[in-house]
Amino acid sequence: MSALRKSAESAAGTDTGLDAHLVVDRGTFRLDLRLEAAAGEVVALLGPNGAGKSTALRALAGLTALTGGSLRLDGTVLEEAAGRRVPPEGRPVGVIFQDYLLFPHLTALENVAFGPRCHGVPKREARALAADLLDRMGLADHAGVKPRRLSGGQAQRVALARALATEPRLLLLDEPLAALDARARLDVRAELRRHLAAFEAVAVLVTHDPLDAMVLADRLVVIEHGEVVQQGTPAEIARRPRTDYIARLVGLNLYQGEASAHTVQVSPGLTLTTTESLTGPAFVAFPPSAVTLSTTRPTTSARNAWPARITGMESHGDQIRVALTSTADGLPLAADLTTVSVAELALEPGAEVWAELKATQTHAYPA
Repeated sequence: MSALRKSAESAAGTDTGLDAHLVVDRGTFRLDLRLEAAAGEVVALLGPNGAGKSTALRALAGLTALTGGSLRLDGTVLEEAAGRRVPPEGRPVGVIFQDYLLFPHLTALENVAFGPRCHGVPKREARALAADLLDRMGLADHAGVKPRRLSGGQAQRVALARALATEPRLLLLDEPLAALDARARLDVRAELRRHLAAFEAVAVLVTHDPLDAMVLADRLVVIEHGEVVQQGTPAEIARRPRTDYIARLVGLNLYQGEASAHTVQVSPGLTLTTTESLTGPAFVAFPPSAVTLSTTRPTTSARNAWPARITGMESHGDQIRVALTSTADGLPLAADLTTVSVAELALEPGAEVWAELKATQTHAYPA
């Protein structure tokens, strides 16, 4: 066990994991986030731009001071708003930024050895530790290479090795795959998942990409306007989104209304039939692929049909994502159609159509 790990475990005592209440006031914006995570858990922070994700990450790293709340890691107080505050360099925290921020004048080996050297580890020991980490990352042959000659995936792995070299008790990842192209992203995501699965401390991931979050994280915490709006496992979040942002994130249409038996009144002009029987405030979710469009009023057995106007169209994988609004109340709707269907129906922005949805394709749950 290295001196760094001994020091961290001695300070931690018997408690492990993250226990944080992050309060940061910035004029018109306020972050008020409670965040707990067990050792070995990967938590993803998701939210729209301006939700407070980056502020939370900076607060955890010690780069932004708390104006309220506290931060404990492995039972040790790292910060209290009106008391103790451990500076960034004194925290057992590793950070991977989206552009990796590798030192351009240092080799991969020297980049990884930099952190331990700053913590007083002798040069030979630091270089041996760095060489071992690079070998585990599959980069033993690139130890003497400088960042400009590394691919995006290789640079990401060097950045991960550098963050792990100080044996952090909290690993922060800020959009770690954002700088990669689609092809490299697939491979590096799989590698990162493997390394995070073996990480024994807490990892907090900030990302805009729902796939990154679903693949890499054990638990998702969604924040909007500086507060948590929903948290749970990826499956729970995908199954029961509770805000429009989350529904779009997981690719669902989401309406909220008042349930009575097998119907949910979403608005005065729209009542949806569902297979679930509920009473009281409820959500109704359904995928865009469940929606069919026609230019005349449907005569099929589908229980749900309402008029809508097309507001936009764009390619979405091998289909066309059609954006619509209900003509009765302006509620938004997304439908996925094949290019053949779009051509046969002669759909275009501004066209008025009928949206159709089978009750069996909906999922209703309490709001």
